[in-house]
Amino acid sequence: MTKPNFSRMSRQELRAYVLAHRDDDAIEALIKRGNPHSTKYRFPQTDEDLMEMEEILRRKLGNSGEAV
Repeated sequence: MTKPNFSRMSRQELRAYVLAHRDDDAIEALIKRGNPHSTKYRFPQTDEDLMEMEEILRRKLGNSGEAV
């Protein structure tokens, strides 16, 4: 049996294939694609950028004063 070409599938098609064939290695192809709608954050270049990133992480993790 030949495997489908995962790179030619849309994200929705690939996700449906993964759900239907859970023992297949298609999950790796889906994970490598990532989510095109996820927020992108640039790498901190300055101390101010680093402090901003720490604040973002605190908000996302729900920490108010703990070290990140």
